[in-house]
Amino acid sequence: MAASVSSALLLLLNMAGALLNPRAPPTPAASTVAGNGGGNVDFFFFPFLVLFKSGRVVRFMGTDTVPASTDPATGVASKDVVIDADAGLAVRLYMANLANLTTGRKRGGKLPLVVFYHGGAFVTESAFSPTYQRYLNALVSKAGVLAVSVEYHLAPEHPLPRGYDDAWAALRWVLENARSGGPEPWLSRHADTTRLFLVGDSAGGNIAHNMAMRAGREGLHGGATIRGIALLDPYFWGKRPVPTETRDPETRRWRDRTWSFVCAGRYEVDDPVIDPVAMAREEWRRLGPARVLVTVAALDVLSARGRAYVEAVRASGRGGEVELYETPGENHVYFLLEPDGEKAAKEMEAVVAFINGYQVPTASRMDA
Repeated sequence: MAASVSSALLLLLNMAGALLNPRAPPTPAASTVAGNGGGNVDFFFFPFLVLFKSGRVVRFMGTDTVPASTDPATGVASKDVVIDADAGLAVRLYMANLANLTTGRKRGGKLPLVVFYHGGAFVTESAFSPTYQRYLNALVSKAGVLAVSVEYHLAPEHPLPRGYDDAWAALRWVLENARSGGPEPWLSRHADTTRLFLVGDSAGGNIAHNMAMRAGREGLHGGATIRGIALLDPYFWGKRPVPTETRDPETRRWRDRTWSFVCAGRYEVDDPVIDPVAMAREEWRRLGPARVLVTVAALDVLSARGRAYVEAVRASGRGGEVELYETPGENHVYFLLEPDGEKAAKEMEAVVAFINGYQVPTASRMDA
């Protein structure tokens, strides 16, 4: 219980501080940096962490973890698998309770396959955190899926593109193990690679998009295709403001700096990995026929670019269904902070409907 409250409180700081249009980061309290280098701060990424000039990183949130287990409320089972011990790459698998699924929702024991990428601004959180354990238990139970949550390396110790490369390696591992006779039995026996979905929130939404684009360039193991991508309050930004996005110069400079921080200057702020809206129309065709769902929270400073993403996909002429689901009166990834709230429940219904091929609830659809 205490861990859950702590996680929720830290997430609240995340939402309130980092993603509600801060004009300038505050200075770390002396008590925070005492014994860690004092004033030798290289970068303070409020409210996530401090990087000291010595290279030491002190995170303020997103470090709690919980073990894999069988969830008593949903019957969803989870387990951890190390993909590459030398590289430190691992995943957490989630299996829906097959006994609770109707015949129409499973095909000979095969389940839709969801590869999930967690959020946290590329610098914090984990596939093993209580926040994501709770969210994945609910999603897997309601959607009746097999999910793989990826534990990718974090910046600044491992700046992008390390997280992208980890995400791609994990996706390849999933598909290789999902083949008949593959070494991971949950995947080989129960994963339906013809119903593959990439899902992620915030930074994870950015990763899911970029994995879909990479799949369009390089192809997937065994000829698998991505049925859909669900980008939940995705972390996109750009050099030029899109309609309704803040034009405040100080805010934009700060967000440019934080992006440069997580990628160590590797990608400019107008690079398509952070600003897909800037892509040429023909580049969108790499998404192939995948269905696309983008969710945004109306009070989130990132919501404008989420809407612009949907508009860009529609204008590209690539074909394929594109949905925008907007929640009024809420902030960035509110559904993680208040998972039992009415709005969070409705958003979960929308994601579940999207995965299962049903129409996103009409009352919550926002059409261009």
